[in-house]
Amino acid sequence: MSLPLAHRRAVVTGGSRGIGAAIVRRLVADGAQVVFTYAASAERAHALAAELDGRAIAVQADSGDPAALRAAISRAAEQLGGIDILVNSAGILKGGDVATYPQADFDRMLDVNVRAVFVGIQAALAHMGPGGRIVTIGSMVGDVVRFPGSSVYALTKGAVASFTRGLAHDLGPRGITVNNVQPGPTVTEIVSPDVHEMIRPMVPIGRLGHDREIGALVAWLCREEAAFVTGASITADGGYSA
Repeated sequence: MSLPLAHRRAVVTGGSRGIGAAIVRRLVADGAQVVFTYAASAERAHALAAELDGRAIAVQADSGDPAALRAAISRAAEQLGGIDILVNSAGILKGGDVATYPQADFDRMLDVNVRAVFVGIQAALAHMGPGGRIVTIGSMVGDVVRFPGSSVYALTKGAVASFTRGLAHDLGPRGITVNNVQPGPTVTEIVSPDVHEMIRPMVPIGRLGHDREIGALVAWLCREEAAFVTGASITADGGYSA
């Protein structure tokens, strides 16, 4: 049997660790050839590429730098011979009281979490034809905010959800689907173990998510059988926001 993403060419931003790395691994396991970007974790990025035995290529690019991101996607398209799949996984979280929130942190959050999604999609579309798939990693805080200090992060993820809905209309006539995956509490480095333990009792299924579960959902959205799903924000949070 052929793999569901055989011969598909994918670009994943922020793919060196956490959910991004899990997405890279799953896309490769499903048959895709992947180029992924990393901002600073060169050792981890190249270790992941080596682990995947030539099916994934690491390219350095800070998603907060539009010129660097455009150049990386252009390079990826050249190496792959085009782009069928774009996953916007790069993201940062800087919490804080909005009354004293630093302007520099606000700008950085918008640069990476919002502008980079626009830049990445615009750059990839120059190399993507009918059947293309675009998936952005948002967050359930785009819909439900449980804790103070999350307002700026929620702002960025709400923007991604709205952008996804609009893009479904812009890109549907081109045969390209656009979706937003919204993870809930997931075991990653972005959240400390203490916070994990605090949140765990609030999750109906009694545990946090695993990055591989988010990777599996993203990979399904990239398959042919998901062609009727577009403009959607799909929350995977173990019932946390129910």
